[in-house]
Amino acid sequence: MVSVKNSPLIPSFGSEPNISVWLHRTIKDKSLAERQAVVEACTLAFRIHSNQRCISGEPYIMHVLTVADILADLGMDTEVLVAAILHEVTEHKGVKIENIRKQFGENVSSLVEGVTKMKIVDTLYNKTSSDNQEEDDQSEGLRRMLLAMVEDVRVMLIKLADHLHNMRLLDYLPIEEQHKVARRTLDLFAPIANRLGIGQIKWELEDLSLRYLEPDTYQRMAKLLDERRIDRESYIQQVVNTLEAELKRAGIVAEVTGRPKHIYSIWRKMQRKGLNFHQIFDVRAVRVMVNSVNECYMTLGIVHSRWQPLRGEFDDYIANPKLNNYQSLHTTVIGPEQKIFEVQIRTYAMHHNAELGVAAHWCYKEERSDRDDNFEQKVAWLRQLPKWKEEENDAGDFIDRFKSEVFEDRVYVLSPQGKVIDLPQGSTPLDFAYAIHTELGHRCRGAKVDNRIVSLTYLLKNGDQVEILSATQERPSRDWLNPNLGYLKTSRARAKVRSWLKKQDTEQHIKAGRILLERELQRLNLKELKLEQLAQLLKFSSIEELFTALGRGDTSTLQIARIFNDQIFPKKVSIPSTATGISKIKDGFYINGIEGLLSLTAGCCKPVPYDPIIGYITKNRGVVIHRRDCSNALQWQDENNERLIEVDWSQPELQTNLTYPVDIFVRAYDRKGLLRDIISIVTNEKINIIATNTITDKTDNQVKMTMTLEVGNFDQLSRVLEKIDNLTNVTEVSRKI
Repeated sequence: MVSVKNSPLIPSFGSEPNISVWLHRTIKDKSLAERQAVVEACTLAFRIHSNQRCISGEPYIMHVLTVADILADLGMDTEVLVAAILHEVTEHKGVKIENIRKQFGENVSSLVEGVTKMKIVDTLYNKTSSDNQEEDDQSEGLRRMLLAMVEDVRVMLIKLADHLHNMRLLDYLPIEEQHKVARRTLDLFAPIANRLGIGQIKWELEDLSLRYLEPDTYQRMAKLLDERRIDRESYIQQVVNTLEAELKRAGIVAEVTGRPKHIYSIWRKMQRKGLNFHQIFDVRAVRVMVNSVNECYMTLGIVHSRWQPLRGEFDDYIANPKLNNYQSLHTTVIGPEQKIFEVQIRTYAMHHNAELGVAAHWCYKEERSDRDDNFEQKVAWLRQLPKWKEEENDAGDFIDRFKSEVFEDRVYVLSPQGKVIDLPQGSTPLDFAYAIHTELGHRCRGAKVDNRIVSLTYLLKNGDQVEILSATQERPSRDWLNPNLGYLKTSRARAKVRSWLKKQDTEQHIKAGRILLERELQRLNLKELKLEQLAQLLKFSSIEELFTALGRGDTSTLQIARIFNDQIFPKKVSIPSTATGISKIKDGFYINGIEGLLSLTAGCCKPVPYDPIIGYITKNRGVVIHRRDCSNALQWQDENNERLIEVDWSQPELQTNLTYPVDIFVRAYDRKGLLRDIISIVTNEKINIIATNTITDKTDNQVKMTMTLEVGNFDQLSRVLEKIDNLTNVTEVSRKI
């Protein structure tokens, strides 16, 4: 049942809220600097909100102070309390986030700014589809996106507290608005509170939502609970007294109490199991808290020896915690008078964790069937915060670890209609276009992010709203497949581009392939190379077949050019094929990640050295190496096949940090910033520039540059040459012999 703790901010009938008592109680144990910060925040909030009222009619300052009060009950630090008091002030024209930063510091201003960004929730949720399945998908996407957007988890805690107080004031809204807010609460905020393990907020949000979505059901269940309250409390007290005596006799120090029941959890159980109210066993419930896990199991033995356990009604969430790391022993027994009741047994630490969840570890003074298990595991990592806090003494390091451990490999962006699209980290607007629809990807010519034109290689960030600018005709570019240019991150999008290119006329493929190869050979200064010999080396029957493979995207110029590695770099020292974790496979190359296993290349895609590859463990042929874009490999990756293993190519050479000096020549029409752009490309590739010589001819405005670079491998050289070649005004770039 909904309950609100006794606070001086919640006045009794006919009295005024006692703000000074609340302020004294909240800051009495804090340092002088912390007390001053809270008082200054209150002063600013009073000034800004002096003419504002809540929907209940009370002064608006009561809202922000109640939010802070909820967070104080969670044990949050002073920065969070100050941010909670100030979380609405930037809505006022006279206060900017820079003002908050100057007066209260970077951390508080970041929290306030983060809470302000969370206002996007209402806008996005209102755009969900009316189709139930799509609405479920959208709600789940929004939950993920919101959690991923939060760089500091304390922002989400402030938002939850803010929403909880808004829920307490729903009586003052029209019925239609009540339903909308309550539904949003069940879809978004209660599940997020659950994933963060904050039962204290989760239960109140759920009970309040049911109260407005199913008022008749709520009132009927509340009445049933109330009618039986006196008998139930008397019965529970009898059980508590008996159990306390048994535990004392066994030498176990424990706290035994009746457990409060929440209407929503009872209602959900009735719905899920098709039961009526009188068939719910845990309406009568007892909670036992002890000091250790061993005492938990000892207590369970005492309970089962004293009362008969009910078959099929025992859960060990200590050995097998829930996804949000909730831990406890649950058992249902037949007690006195043959009445059934539930017993929960846990340690004090488990109880603290269950009530406050992630909030319990952010004090700086010290049921979807299609659930994404990987995502859930990442959220479950939040529950390891106690261990992290022991390892990371500095609060800043703690926050950095939180950000790096959670959601590091996904990005959640929005379509113009507000639909959440889940992509791998490092995805581009072009990946987004193909994720929406293959045809949109094929017709993509540009993109806007948050109404601002960006390049197709722009790296998407959480919360970006992406709009694709499309042409009427499909015309994917072969450059999109070039990993050096960074157009596509996802293998699915690359496969769709490659598939489109394969369907084009062979004559076009030959022409395009010839241009691609000649350009690459010119950059590498391998002009004397005989193309017939190259085709034979790559096992193509003719030059035309080689050009066709290039034009279709079956083979890349980078893969071909790597063959000439030895002509560009001197030979390195070989290592024996018995090296740990390396298996020899073909042409003097090795596969990292396979130790003591037979390995061979797949006949379906015929990977060559330096192709992106993945291994598939067979029953009797060892590990078969496939190209990552092979249709078989793509299917297995989509199915999350457990036989797939990560592998990569390795040349038989010592793993050292050797670099080689390579001269490159650049010819371009001079422009402002040209040298800066070239140096920026080289620097981003982590290549050192040993020397540079630039000559500008004023008669034709052409510039010639010779640069000596320290290059560690062929990939670096090919990548940097191609990126320089794509700069505006550059007419030629090549390796200088």
